[in-house]
Amino acid sequence: MATLLQFEKVLLKCSCGIKSPIISLYFCKHCLKLRCGRCVSHEVDSYSCPNCLENMPSAEAKLKKNRCANCLDCPSCNHSLTTRATSVALTDAKSPEKKTTKKVYYLACGLCRWTSRDIGLTDKESASGGWEEYENNHAERLNNLLEFYHQLAIKEKNEREQKKFTKRRTYLRLQEKYFSPGGLTTRRKTSFLSALSSLAPKTDEPEVTPVSKIPPCDEVDPLPSKFYTQPLVLEKVTTLAQRLNRPEFASNQVEGLYPRHKHLVIKRSQRCRDCEHNLSKPEYNPSSIKFKIQLVALQHIPDIRIYLVPKLHHERESIVTILLSNPSQEPMEIQLEALNHPPSTGMLIVPSIELALAAKDITAEFDEKVADTSQYQDNPEFIQFRSGHKLGVLFKVTPQTSEADVVVCFKLKHKYHNNSPSLRSPPDEESSPEAIWLEHEVHINLGPTSP
Repeated sequence: MATLLQFEKVLLKCSCGIKSPIISLYFCKHCLKLRCGRCVSHEVDSYSCPNCLENMPSAEAKLKKNRCANCLDCPSCNHSLTTRATSVALTDAKSPEKKTTKKVYYLACGLCRWTSRDIGLTDKESASGGWEEYENNHAERLNNLLEFYHQLAIKEKNEREQKKFTKRRTYLRLQEKYFSPGGLTTRRKTSFLSALSSLAPKTDEPEVTPVSKIPPCDEVDPLPSKFYTQPLVLEKVTTLAQRLNRPEFASNQVEGLYPRHKHLVIKRSQRCRDCEHNLSKPEYNPSSIKFKIQLVALQHIPDIRIYLVPKLHHERESIVTILLSNPSQEPMEIQLEALNHPPSTGMLIVPSIELALAAKDITAEFDEKVADTSQYQDNPEFIQFRSGHKLGVLFKVTPQTSEADVVVCFKLKHKYHNNSPSLRSPPDEESSPEAIWLEHEVHINLGPTSP
């Protein structure tokens, strides 16, 4: 929980140069680099409805415009609509005195109490099946515009391809290539004539994609007179967000709000762009929250948290406690190197010795026995405490500014045991996991200085 609360204060520099919190970074075990969401390839695995959890192929999702055919959203608050049943009394046509009850179904929102009866939508006699769809009065005009822009896009694509594959050659290059002091040989004559034939002007003009013209729409409906004569009731006027939810209708009255089909959600996998290995791959089942592959940096890189920050004063040295945690099941060695250059706004002094972190043991957190830390021989000048796989390190910080927040930068070097086969090693080679030193640039925001 502490990591989530401090995710904006402790940032790591990704391999692409962007600083991000450790909870949003991935670690590629093959090229041994940090990856963020901007330097990975995103691939869509599956489409599904978040309400009914129905899987949908990509072709079907594209045909249905990424909407679910069964689930609907409330046009007032965007909450999921539910089907409710009620009984209505019907009068028999043969005997008006006799009344029968009939079960009908309508849509209702459990959050804002909107119902389909508010807009006059006819009740259904069965709970299954689709609801009545309202047609847009400007549907023909919109379809013509879509067709026009589709043809225009095809024409521009063809023009770009023609410019891309057109070869610009000059006779000077042909003269330098084919002519020689000894004259032209038979083979060179043939290749020279074929090159000249390719430069000959073509009699057939390139095919031009026809684009149908769309007449401009100059007709604008006049403003109704009720806006000048009748008082304005704000409860019956739609908001801007409600109008943008259905731009094809854009009704300014609450009576014109129609439910819309729920938008589909996707499950995506993320792949490293250098080695093209998967960094994150979810389960195909839409109701599952597990991952087949999830190489988050939090499981491979030492976790850095701000443990204790005293009051910081301008150009006065203060001691800050930083908590380091080992996420792996093997012991880890760490080295720190201060980076006192922009964007750092404070002079930092880090421990010059090599720090040792114990292997992570989940059961040790529930064990009442105090772990034996005498084997590490910690220097109290740099180490404040040690608890299992966690280590409290003392940093000496001298703020150099009194106007902005104090930001310190340092380089984190740690030994990583690569358990996966490396791309640089031969496939037939069998050896123990190699230990590699990795470096990461860390930026920590310690907050403002005290007056």
